[in-house]
Formats: sequence, C-alpha cells, structure tokens
Amino acid sequence: MRRRPKVGKKRNKKKNHDAKEETDSPLGRKEYTRELRKLQVGLCDLQDWVKQKKLKVAIVFEGRDAAGKGGTIKAITEKVSPRVFRIVALPAPSEREKTQIYGQRYIEQLPAGGEIVMFDRSWYNRAGVEPVMGFCTEEETDHFLATTPVFEKMIVDAGVILLKYWLEVSNEEQERRFRRRINDPLRQWKLSPMDLEARRRWYAYSRARDKMMAATDMPYAPWYLIRSDDKRRARLNCIHHLLSKIPHEDIPHEKVKLPPRSKKDEYDDQASLEERYFIPEVY
Repeated sequence: MRRRPKVGKKRNKKKNHDAKEETDSPLGRKEYTRELRKLQVGLCDLQDWVKQKKLKVAIVFEGRDAAGKGGTIKAITEKVSPRVFRIVALPAPSEREKTQIYGQRYIEQLPAGGEIVMFDRSWYNRAGVEPVMGFCTEEETDHFLATTPVFEKMIVDAGVILLKYWLEVSNEEQERRFRRRINDPLRQWKLSPMDLEARRRWYAYSRARDKMMAATDMPYAPWYLIRSDDKRRARLNCIHHLLSKIPHEDIPHEKVKLPPRSKKDEYDDQASLEERYFIPEVY
C-alpha cells in the first residue's frame, strides 16, 4: 500500500529551519536601534541607583582582537555620564610600572562609591597576550592564575560588584573583520602588527583562554561568555545581562520645568559677534 507523504513533518522541519535562519541572520539596524534605546534607558536608571546608593561596580571586558569589546563598551557608555561610567584602557606599562607588583596599576583604577568602571582589557593581560606573545614567563603566568582568585575575592569582599565578560568571536569572523580593517582606510588604524601576530597564534590564544577560565572562574567572580560574531546581538545581550546582575530600582525625579529667559539687561548679543571670525560654512 502506498504511504501518504508526511506533509506535516516536512512543514515543521521547514518552519524550524526558517526560525534558525532568522536567529542566525544579522540583526537589522532598525530593530537594533529600537532595542538598544530601551536598554540604554535602563542604563540611565542604573546610573541613578549607583549614584544614590554609592555602589562600586567593576566590569572586565576580555576577548580576542576584533571580538567587539570597544563597540560593546561604546554602546554602554554613549548615553550615560562619564563621571559615573568610567572607561579604563591602560597602555603598555611604563618602565616604573614594570617594577611594581603585577596588577598594582589596576588597583588604583578600581571604583569608588557611585562609580561603574569598565576595563577594556585588564589584569588578565597576564593570562592572555603576555604569555602568548612571550612578554612574561610561564612561571609568572602560573603565579598570576594562582593568586588572581584571592585578589578578586578581596575585591568582592570589599563591596565591589565584579562582572567579567569574555567576548568569543569565531575564527572565520575574526578573519573577516581583519580583512575589512586592511581594506578600509577608516579602520586601518585598528590593525597593528600585534594584531596580525595574534591572528597567527589563534590556537595559542585558545589554550591561554581555557587555562585562564579553568583557574579563575569562581562562584564569586564567574566568567560570562558572549558570542560576538553578530556585534549588535552581542551588545544587546551584554547590556541586558549587565542590568540583570546589578539589582536596582527607578529613582523618582521631580518634573523639570524650563524657566523663562530673563529680560533683565537685555541687549543684541548677536550683533556683538559680527566682527568675530566664524569658520566657513562649507556644509
């Protein structure tokens, strides 16, 4: 007897396949902008709460080159006060700093009450770029990995909310982003000889990442991983998670009323500028 085709199952398969394609496809700009605005309103509310309660928040952003750390940090900070959300992106250590206890220069950057400090790379350089590039010995890395959980426990016990994010970009996507940087004059400045060497040492970075997480993923300071091949989704997911990890409430504000301009001592304040030099209005 001839069997009837299983039309229903085929349709379900196609439906599931379409749903997967929709999820895997890049997020459109309109949807991204709409969702980002909602989350940025949440960040403004969080800002008020952190200021009022004098909370101390430290957020570590790590990941391979071109993983999207800078863009994620920019999405977080573009609508909030730099007096509350402070970015720390330290350069290579000076000769003096090289003689200090490792991590000393990061300690002074930790937040005071009412601050959220975001580390665009952090003390975890000692677990990533330094051992991979040969800037430190294996013994120095092992010592760092052994002592960092103690260091971070001290930070948390002092009342600092510590969040650690690792942005995970795929091998194929990192290559695409590097090629775009090579071919785009507006992005070429982002590509350094160190980036190219890091690209060559992909698997060395993978081993360093795995070793780092095995040693420093603690209940009081866990690593949160973010898939970042789709930069827009990564930013939204990161902000959503950040807001969920810092309990906060809306702070009521008095309604602001714009006062009328005083006419006392009124004069033609534009005429006084007629003899001044304005730049050419080319646009």
